[in-house]
Amino acid sequence: MNEIILTAEQIEQKLERIAYQILEANSANSSIVVAGIMKNGYAVAERISDYLEQISTKKIVRCQITIDKKNPLKPVSTSLNEGDYSNESVTIVDDVLHSGTTLIYAVRHFLSVPLKQCKTAVLVDRNHKKFPIKADFKGVSLSTSINENVVVEVRNGTFTASLI
Repeated sequence: MNEIILTAEQIEQKLERIAYQILEANSANSSIVVAGIMKNGYAVAERISDYLEQISTKKIVRCQITIDKKNPLKPVSTSLNEGDYSNESVTIVDDVLHSGTTLIYAVRHFLSVPLKQCKTAVLVDRNHKKFPIKADFKGVSLSTSINENVVVEVRNGTFTASLI
């Protein structure tokens, strides 16, 4: 049974709020790198970047993170070179924070160069972390059973989040 936990309209409201929070956390910076974990995390990052560009004059740099979610020890790659985010403020975005595995390995990749700051943002935080990682910005926090799964679907630029 699929239970919709966030409608498209609710998700848009949450992503816009996250954009304002990211902007506030970067008030002293002239640019912000928004790095989304492929695939859905990048779609969420794109939408947050769109909102940031609407509400700010800061330079918004988009970045795709490619990580093997089944084997996160494999090399992580990004659409930017290290020099493009060195000494910058980076916000790493994913759709759902399940165990924290993907997010912590993504953070680890960015820590190979000096950063002004590194923050994390997720649409849904499930509270079942295996690693000491948290979402600095989150749309919604859910207490789910370990057997339940949260799925964010992206269709034609529209998001929905369901509990299955």
